[in-house]
Amino acid sequence: MRIPTLWEAVREAESDPRYSEELAHHLLERIRSMDPSLNSFIALNDAAPEQARSLAGVGPLHGVPVAVKDSISTRGLETTAGSRILRGYVPPYDATAVARLRSAGAVVLGKTNMDEFSMGSTGENSAFGPTRNPWDASRVPGGSSSGSAAAVAAGLAPAALGADTGGSVRCPASFTGTFGLRPSYGRVSRYGLIAYASSMDQIGPIARSTRDLAIILSIVAGRDPMDSTSSPAPLQDYMGALERDVSGWKVAVVKEMVGPGVDDHVQREFWRAVDTISGLGVDVEEVSLRWLDEALASYYVIASAEASSNLARYDGLRYGLSPQQSGDWRSYFAKVRGEGFGREVKIRIMLGTYVLSAGFYEELYLKALKVRRLVTDELSLALKRYSLLLSPTMPVLPPRLGERTADPLSMYMMDVETVPASLAGLPAISVPVGRAAGLPVGIQLVGRSMDEGSLLAMSARLEEALGGPAPIASPRCSSPPSKYQVILASLHLSTGDKRSPSPTGIP
Repeated sequence: MRIPTLWEAVREAESDPRYSEELAHHLLERIRSMDPSLNSFIALNDAAPEQARSLAGVGPLHGVPVAVKDSISTRGLETTAGSRILRGYVPPYDATAVARLRSAGAVVLGKTNMDEFSMGSTGENSAFGPTRNPWDASRVPGGSSSGSAAAVAAGLAPAALGADTGGSVRCPASFTGTFGLRPSYGRVSRYGLIAYASSMDQIGPIARSTRDLAIILSIVAGRDPMDSTSSPAPLQDYMGALERDVSGWKVAVVKEMVGPGVDDHVQREFWRAVDTISGLGVDVEEVSLRWLDEALASYYVIASAEASSNLARYDGLRYGLSPQQSGDWRSYFAKVRGEGFGREVKIRIMLGTYVLSAGFYEELYLKALKVRRLVTDELSLALKRYSLLLSPTMPVLPPRLGERTADPLSMYMMDVETVPASLAGLPAISVPVGRAAGLPVGIQLVGRSMDEGSLLAMSARLEEALGGPAPIASPRCSSPPSKYQVILASLHLSTGDKRSPSPTGIP
């Protein structure tokens, strides 16, 4: 069976009531066959074919299956955020984004692997083992929405939901040759999204075409009374935006985001993409933004501070990991968090606690907030002059497994291109523009707040110029997966089903 894009699957399902059921069955078989070498899924919904059959003809999606990142709550399907501390947690409710997809006729195919609590840029910081890149299984797929991007790239799902804090949709989209959209902050409800850094977390789609992104965004976007940070701003016609003409637009390449530190291979593909955009009749200029050099440090101070607060709720008493109680409460609390959290999460909790402590709050945290305001103002000013800002999505090609985790600072530096938009709450999209040394490269487009339509319009024109939807990768592994990886890839956790309260932390 041919693996369709989401749009293609919807069209087939419109004319054939059995198509979605057959597609769900085929994808589950494909996952069981191929995913042990990729480890993109943590849990599967074995009832997906039956659910697809019952949704034939329902809503705009007609029972077509989609994958969902494991930090997004799914009623009746285990949700762990890639962490041992949430092992066995089965939400009694759907995240708003998932509920809207289900109402539109979508079926949740399964939960995808991720960096624990969205903390990581490689997909290696998961309690269930690292995800591998479908283009070269010796390399990382990017993170933290690693499983969502790898599954779409490998043809294991037509589309997937991810979540982006500092680049967690755009990074894996770039590394896997898929399209990834981070909507404006507040455009998509965070209700049901397990929190990392609440002032920057945002759910976004990953797919193989711009049209697929527009379909999902049209369904999940909009005000939600369950999330006080969701925006009441009117929605754009995202499907209509795909037909817009971009000739005469003025865009700018951000000088600081293309210079030293960006891999030569990445720069070559980026400038080829810029030439393609120019060939569409777009006026391309260059702009310098002086405060971007401080954005990365500001992001990690703020994100770690918010994480230390958000993750304080995991105590082993209400949901997730619950070891045998012994000793006083403090000892039990330390035992739960010591056993339940991975190394990277512990590092960021300690960093966040440090920057919020007496004597460092003003020196570090408040300064980071001031830098965030300067970055936001500078980007907003630039976007008054230009329709979009351009940069590489990632400064490097996908690293090999283990290459960056041994040096956390080098892993953090990979986020240098993506964090400015996150700090400012702006929409951004990663568009696959080519391959270097056989590995995908993406270009990042950053737009004005609540103007996802312009991003989709430019992405659609660029996609057309480059030959259409992204191709499916052929998974290959330079060395066979270990027995440990195979077990983790097929494991369905079932322990400790504690259904309340919610760990998402939505205000």
